[in-house]
Amino acid sequence: FTADQQMKSLSSVLPFYQGFHGEKGGSKNCYGANGAYMYVKVPVGTLVKEDGKVVADLTQHGEEYVAAYGGAGGKGNRFFLSNENRAPTLFTPGEPGQERVLHLELKTTAHAGLVGFPNAGKSSLLRAISSAKPAVAAYPFTTLNPHVGIVHYQDYEQVAVADIPGLIKGAHQNRGLGMAFLRHIERCRFLLYVVDLSLAQPWIQLQDLKYELEQYKKGLSERPCVVIGNKIDLAQSRINLPLLKEQIDDRVIALSALTGDNLEELLLHLRELYDTYVKTEQSRGQSPVKW
Repeated sequence: FTADQQMKSLSSVLPFYQGFHGEKGGSKNCYGANGAYMYVKVPVGTLVKEDGKVVADLTQHGEEYVAAYGGAGGKGNRFFLSNENRAPTLFTPGEPGQERVLHLELKTTAHAGLVGFPNAGKSSLLRAISSAKPAVAAYPFTTLNPHVGIVHYQDYEQVAVADIPGLIKGAHQNRGLGMAFLRHIERCRFLLYVVDLSLAQPWIQLQDLKYELEQYKKGLSERPCVVIGNKIDLAQSRINLPLLKEQIDDRVIALSALTGDNLEELLLHLRELYDTYVKTEQSRGQSPVKW
């Protein structure tokens, strides 16, 4: 397997692969040639598991993992040369290759994760700030797959934002779409909590979201973040906004994904979070993830 940043899903990976055969040995001192290499491209962020255990974690573009070794080429006639047999004509066929059953799992490696309950407006927001075009409708679980949108800046930096679907109360216990999508949050460097400002006590949404993340993996809710108060175009939202700011310590950006109001503040702050992440990785001597 080779990790390729151009690959965005596992949909093109086939359920079965067979490598090329090694060739048989021959005369004139010829050993059989080994079979050619076969490369299977997978997205960056792919986990390779065998019997439930992780055997490879491909997190960088170009990183490779040998999934199975091919059989050795056959032995040529010279191998059988001895004092008793000065002109051997024997050879052996190529040996069979390795067989393995592996399970591939993709953990999205976006910079930012959009976290919110159904109908908070995550998909609409992703459409508004990026090139992604997730389906949008007014009922729960519209998004059944994580969508990654790319935010382009004038200096050609690109910030990847993932819409993490399926979070409801009890998600960490695998309710709703639960575990299927919580794992995608693990790779996000910072989080964008999206709350519906038009609902009563919107800070309760934030508390519940952080609780679900923390129950899934300790420390997950403590990553750098910003709270996005969506639907500020509605009258009730404008009433709830100051109440939300009183209740929480995190920075709040009020906007409307539907009308585009105040998207600029979010894009500027998103870049600040990204730049901080890049500097932190470089100070550790590590390479930040680039899209």
